[in-house]
Amino acid sequence: MQLEHYLNSSFPNLKLRPPLFYNWELGIRFELGDPNEEDIKNYMERVYSRATTLFKALHSAKDEIIIVANIHHDGEENLFRRRKIKTFQHYIKSKKVLYRLQHNVIPYVFEDVYDIYDFETHRFALNCQVADVKYANLIKAICNQDMGIKPKISHDVFFVNLSKNSIFHIYDDRGCDVIASSKESIRFLYEQYNNWILKYDEEAIDRLFLN
Repeated sequence: MQLEHYLNSSFPNLKLRPPLFYNWELGIRFELGDPNEEDIKNYMERVYSRATTLFKALHSAKDEIIIVANIHHDGEENLFRRRKIKTFQHYIKSKKVLYRLQHNVIPYVFEDVYDIYDFETHRFALNCQVADVKYANLIKAICNQDMGIKPKISHDVFFVNLSKNSIFHIYDDRGCDVIASSKESIRFLYEQYNNWILKYDEEAIDRLFLN
């Protein structure tokens, strides 16, 4: 199923960009990193553990997913048109799966936020199953983006779960967003990992699930 068709059907009017939690009415924002932890090793161990735990709780091995990567560019070069990005090359188990990788150039996804019109977004999308992905390594690379730790992935990566009608996005080491087409499909995350919910948004999330 093509990404745009799926999003229009299950997440109408959603712009696939951060902050995902604030772009959709049904979601949870989780805290990954402990802002009071001064030891970087301990800090990152908690980040990796929480991010991977949440991903595994939401995704099953046979779930059909689309991994989406947004890369923003000023449009002066055609670099991204000519090569596949390493996000997929390094973290997908089979080269056969990589043949499904699709690339589209769309208007800059933040142009209405920043009034920037000379950028464009290169959107890469790969249909696969969770079992095809080295997701633990991929999650670590996403979490490393602002920490000066390699490997790292600096662009936005979204896990669109066609089987669960959910979208999972780690925005950086501080936290991640989970949204769904139905709040009941992610209620178990709210209940099981309630103490991981970001305090800043806790009241709004409680209202969603307790009403």
